[in-house]
Amino acid sequence: MAAVPARDASVGGCLQAAIEQRADGSTVLRSTEPLGAYPPRLTDHLERWAREAPDRAFVARRDGTGRWQPITYAQMLQHAHAVGQALLDAGLSPERPLAILSENSLEHLTLAMGALWVGVPFVPVSPAYSLLSNDHAKLRHILGTVTPGLVFAGDPAYDKAIAAAVPADTPVVLAAGELAERPVRRYAELLRAVPGASVAAAHARVGPDTIAKFLFTSGSTKAPKGVINTHRMWCANQQMLRQCMRFLSEAPPVLVDWLPWNHTFGGNHNVGIALANGGTLYIDDGKPTPAGIGETLRNLREISPTVYFNVPKGFEEIARAMDSDAQLRRTLFARCQAFMFAGAALSQAVWDQLDAHGAAAIGERLRIITGLGMTETAPSCTFAVGTDNRSGHIGLPVPGVEVKLVREGDKTEIRFRGPNVMPGYWRAPEATREAFDDEGFYRTGDAVRWIDAADPQRGLLFDGRTAEDFKLSTGTFVSVGPLRARIIEAGDPCVQDAVITGLNRDTVGALIFPRLDSCRAIAGCGNDTPVPEVLHHPAVRAHFQAMLERLAAQATGSATRLERIHLLAEPPSIDRGELTDKNSINQRAVLQQRAALVDALYEGRESDPFIIRARLR
Repeated sequence: MAAVPARDASVGGCLQAAIEQRADGSTVLRSTEPLGAYPPRLTDHLERWAREAPDRAFVARRDGTGRWQPITYAQMLQHAHAVGQALLDAGLSPERPLAILSENSLEHLTLAMGALWVGVPFVPVSPAYSLLSNDHAKLRHILGTVTPGLVFAGDPAYDKAIAAAVPADTPVVLAAGELAERPVRRYAELLRAVPGASVAAAHARVGPDTIAKFLFTSGSTKAPKGVINTHRMWCANQQMLRQCMRFLSEAPPVLVDWLPWNHTFGGNHNVGIALANGGTLYIDDGKPTPAGIGETLRNLREISPTVYFNVPKGFEEIARAMDSDAQLRRTLFARCQAFMFAGAALSQAVWDQLDAHGAAAIGERLRIITGLGMTETAPSCTFAVGTDNRSGHIGLPVPGVEVKLVREGDKTEIRFRGPNVMPGYWRAPEATREAFDDEGFYRTGDAVRWIDAADPQRGLLFDGRTAEDFKLSTGTFVSVGPLRARIIEAGDPCVQDAVITGLNRDTVGALIFPRLDSCRAIAGCGNDTPVPEVLHHPAVRAHFQAMLERLAAQATGSATRLERIHLLAEPPSIDRGELTDKNSINQRAVLQQRAALVDALYEGRESDPFIIRARLR
């Protein structure tokens, strides 16, 4: 698609870096563009837009009839005052914050704005910990860590989780309905609170170092940790975004977004973009799954976003739908300035599909923005905003962030320092100390390398996690991240994810989580066909055999040669730690929980119908 021009969009901020080579072997990078001024409180943006654009919708969500129900900036400011008073009346504080057990909703965002207005931290908790978990262990851990003074639940479906994890003396607020065994307050009561002098006084005390919220990590290797998010972190990062994606401030952005607010991408990055720039966020109740993508497609056929964010799986589903949906393609590309993904690597095949759809719809391709960020950094630290990006590029530092590159064994770790970096983990001093080096740089555990060592201004390339990589019995290092990305691309559309095996063994293998809907389509099976029968079907096995042969042809040595795979009939478990609430796979947990399957993969069981081996030449 190189011949297709890219749509022009105003970008900056992270286009060039000053590079300092240190005597200790580390490298420090800084943007050549200084960070501009930003407000001390996130709610200063709400106050501004309520004054300048009072009737503009800040957020909207479909109601039960399918109509969009908006809340304007002026209305949200009024709601924030009322809810803030109700939270103060309930005695909430950093020691007794507001916990929110809810999907993205108008009520959820209104409660968050009220809490921010009066300086009460809020804790958005993954709905999966309440609705999908059987033991509610992560929910109990989170609530035990923050000791909330009030819990809001989106609906009575949270009843079981509340009974299991919320102390009996902690008040519960429901949007609607009842709980079986405990009294509840109504969300509408909070909106009826009359703001008094205490609200103004509390708001005046809110400053840059006031805690805005606690966001919990996914707990990939240990129990989830509560990341302290201050107003300074959030406001500074929004200014960084405005400088890198300048088009955000040139016209009020319009977002159509499903990304959950219990994570930093949806809750900080995207909600913040709408608020800081006077934009409108349309809450998308869809999900990037075969079953959930229909609602997203419905919304995108109706509303043209000015910038579109998703995870790679979401873009994959949308790209596939646009193959046969011209209306979707026209609406999505009509005024969109850029796409951006996070959470995992985007397959280059999907990237190329998106470029092709842009060429067909508007005669241009959209720039696809990539970068690196995390919960601990509010989130964005580097961006690649050019028109020549490829999958895996993460670019250069944003204004105000210092990047340090430190050699760790055969990898180079990237570390961050800046006003968007957390002060620490809540009530976890030891974990906080371990998170920073002696210069105050946050240690990410992410590995990077130069796209072109001879031309560092081209930026950095993501190189996996430093802790994921391992050695074969031959002493050869296996770089997990790039190999996993190649497997997903080569196995498209039948690979949901791959867990790489081979630690202290002679060869590389993988446990494959298949996309069952795609496997069923290849096999011509119905939805009621048992999973083992689908995976044993000759057409499905042939697909994966061909994947192995393609990967073998691309291999450059034993570290990149995939010789065997095990097709997993059992999906990943959130309770066993295999699946995070972001729907990403925890490689380490899968290997631990399925050690017997890894052993079987290497024991040469020729009769095992779930195992496929490469035909070695």
